[in-house]
Amino acid sequence: MKITDIFKEKEVTLSFEVFPPKTDAGYEAVEKAAAEIAALKPDFMSVTYGAGGGTSKNTAAISSDLQDKYGVTVLSHLTCVSSTKETVKSMIEEYKSRGIENIMALRGDIPKEGRICYDYDHATQLIYDIKSIDESFCIGGACYPEGHIECARQSEDIEHLKEKVDAGCDFLTTQMFFDNSTLYQFLYRIREKGIEVPVLPGIMPITNAKQVSRSVALSGSTIPQKMKIMVDRFADDPDKMKEAGIIYASDQIIDLISNGVSHIHVYSMNKPDIAAGIMRNLATIIR
Repeated sequence: MKITDIFKEKEVTLSFEVFPPKTDAGYEAVEKAAAEIAALKPDFMSVTYGAGGGTSKNTAAISSDLQDKYGVTVLSHLTCVSSTKETVKSMIEEYKSRGIENIMALRGDIPKEGRICYDYDHATQLIYDIKSIDESFCIGGACYPEGHIECARQSEDIEHLKEKVDAGCDFLTTQMFFDNSTLYQFLYRIREKGIEVPVLPGIMPITNAKQVSRSVALSGSTIPQKMKIMVDRFADDPDKMKEAGIIYASDQIIDLISNGVSHIHVYSMNKPDIAAGIMRNLATIIR
């Protein structure tokens, strides 16, 4: 099922993300975690591609299992940072053969060893190619409420976002953020520029103190004082920190839904207990 059709059918949706193992040795553990999250019956699940596309075969396999074994609509990632046009075409054919209808088209993180291929510079080019090869796919893209970490001005980033949507992006999912006012301001700015596709807030439950510095380093996300106080209070007690992080994320989601932002994507980090905690807190609201 296409994700945009899910949005038309349901007023409120909740989805989760999983990531494939870096090696085949870790496949069984990830498969088990993905199956447990699928058992929670989210509206869809996204499966990431990994830096440099190194987990591409596992992305396809896990996506296929989630769809065929557990009846969950999947959003399979595809990155272009180290992909040739031939690689992209091959992955599109692979997804098509497995009955996958949704692709998250991303530039992807630059591998530590640097760029491997220069066929693509931006996700916009990848989106255009996917639509050119097979326009039946529903395509998602990324957006950045606080601006892309590599972009000097948010206005410039929004201009690039408009190009991405014009190339054929059907919906957008945001980078993590921890203060909802950041998203509301961002939505105002992009709507003002004519970007009207659905925007899914990307919510990252912070369930251990190390995630804070890592989140800032990777995404440039601002950590609000409320979260800093929470982390300072519970950092030394893992159980309390995990529950506090689940509650913080749940409160974010409730506020978003209350303000009419009703399609939510959770970066659940292959942790079924965190996904279950979010689902438990929102069960009445999202059903």
